[in-house]
Amino acid sequence: MFILSQTGNSCKWTHDGQCFLLESFDLISKSPSHIYHSALPFSPSSSWLHGCYTALLSQGVKVVKGLPSEWGTYSRTIIMDSLPWVLTCWKDTMAVSSGSHIIILSAITGSQVAVLSGHTDAVRSLIFSLDVALLVSGSRDTTAKLWDLQTGGVIRTFCGHTGHVCSVSISPDSTTLASGSTDKSIRLWGVWTGECFCVIDGHIAWVRSVSFSPTNSQHLVSSSGDHTIKQWDINGHQIGPTHEGDGVAFSLDGTHFVSWWKGVATVQNSESGVVTTKLQAHSDDLRCCCFSPSGEFVAGCVNHTIYVWDITLSDPHLFKTFVGHTDNITALTFSSSLISASVDNSVRFWQIGASADPVTTDVMSTPPTSASIESVSLQVRKGIAISSDSDGVVKTWDILTGLCKGSSQTPAKGQASRDAQLIEDRVILVWYAEEKIHIWDVEKDELVKTVDTPETYAQGIRISEDGSKVFCLTEKSIQAWYIWTGEPVGKVVGCSTSNLDPFHADGSKIWVHSSDSSTEGWDFGILGSSPIPLPDTFPNRPHLDLNIPHNLWGTSESRIEDAVTRTNVFQLVERYAKPCDARWDGQYLIAGYMSGEVLILDFNQCLSRYT
Repeated sequence: MFILSQTGNSCKWTHDGQCFLLESFDLISKSPSHIYHSALPFSPSSSWLHGCYTALLSQGVKVVKGLPSEWGTYSRTIIMDSLPWVLTCWKDTMAVSSGSHIIILSAITGSQVAVLSGHTDAVRSLIFSLDVALLVSGSRDTTAKLWDLQTGGVIRTFCGHTGHVCSVSISPDSTTLASGSTDKSIRLWGVWTGECFCVIDGHIAWVRSVSFSPTNSQHLVSSSGDHTIKQWDINGHQIGPTHEGDGVAFSLDGTHFVSWWKGVATVQNSESGVVTTKLQAHSDDLRCCCFSPSGEFVAGCVNHTIYVWDITLSDPHLFKTFVGHTDNITALTFSSSLISASVDNSVRFWQIGASADPVTTDVMSTPPTSASIESVSLQVRKGIAISSDSDGVVKTWDILTGLCKGSSQTPAKGQASRDAQLIEDRVILVWYAEEKIHIWDVEKDELVKTVDTPETYAQGIRISEDGSKVFCLTEKSIQAWYIWTGEPVGKVVGCSTSNLDPFHADGSKIWVHSSDSSTEGWDFGILGSSPIPLPDTFPNRPHLDLNIPHNLWGTSESRIEDAVTRTNVFQLVERYAKPCDARWDGQYLIAGYMSGEVLILDFNQCLSRYT
């Protein structure tokens, strides 16, 4: 690598280099070769690195659609040894629970600084003092602890609760500690005396959270399993009315707090109680809401999706949707970036300012809230790709430009086993539901045929390459029907269809690629006879092969391999979250992601190295 002498380019190289290392650190640390296999190919189209190393990007791999124009949505992912149930951050320091231990990290790089041990059960709440000299923790062991971050030692343990300590907070003057518990009480403690001077029994269910105002040591807010939000003074007297809600968090300046209830985040003035805005999520399971340090944004999560709203405008709107975690998010907080913890044992750092490639930001390509892609198909001769998402929306994409050519709503919402193709100039979608295969004409917006199946579960649906048949893969069989008539073509019973990955259809032939990398195939095109077994290998098999791990939520990722040596040639990185579906035709790789994005890569130059 070389450095340009010009000041502007040197600065840009420094910025790109820092972003590149942060985004690709975990991938490169596992295998340095991924600098060229995966990291550089996914560098932003506007970056200095991308411009300088275009000729070297993964030996000629060309990204057709999906490359971001700026540095990515998240800049770092940290894989934890155990579930990171809670996290807190103040300035450049972050604390994450890891079972009964507390891990101190740099909020900039994600590097580990220290590990604090002392609790005897899982830590369920963490909060820093405003001077970042103290840390308070609450645990399932019924205690709260005050930690000295300079030495890593426990200053004091607070004992008195008879249930798990679910939440802790420290006053801005660092004199008072508040703790909430499953014993339904809030306790107020003198930080330096360790004495409990007030017990608040104002809730009729366990106390979910308790939080001091960042600017007023006499004011705190609590939420409970009784679905109420209440405000208190330091003497335990309730202030103002009770509100409905499942959780609450203050803004950094203390002027507002946000509460959430049944999919709506409500922002209120802390003094007057006046509601300033309401933010709607698509699900009642909204939680973990928090303010950005500037007060411009409110973030919250639903399952594994993060929503960020811009509340500075007169009409607050959804600003960004982040998808990357593969399981429910347990905690969300702001530092210089947005940080999340998840049941998938990872902590991710998200960049609020990242944007999509302007080439692909037409209205149909990037809706404000993108549903997870459930299936993709590629028809290179016709110059299009087709995707369908979890909301039942089918889209066609131009391979050369990456732009969306058309978008249609279908009744396939929520069905994961599906496939779509352009057949006789009509986009046809097939999906499995209620022990039936449904064949839908997207162009005419009508049902073509419904086919009854004897099986109760489908692992996959594929349309044959010539568009004449639909294949259904179950745990016990592979079956085929004619698309237009629904008449059965054939059935294979007793094949090794357990633990199978997506399978490949070619005309009347079908190959099933199993998790142990073995391949089984049958020809369904012989009239008057049962499907005939095929050789273990594909005819004219390409020199590069797509390997999709059976467990897409595991640590391994989909990759392109040399078909003979099984060496890794290219790996789909996690920038867009793991793909829900991927296809490979020997030159083009297409992948659909949980983020709602569709990525197409052209391996034309790369293939020449293997011919």
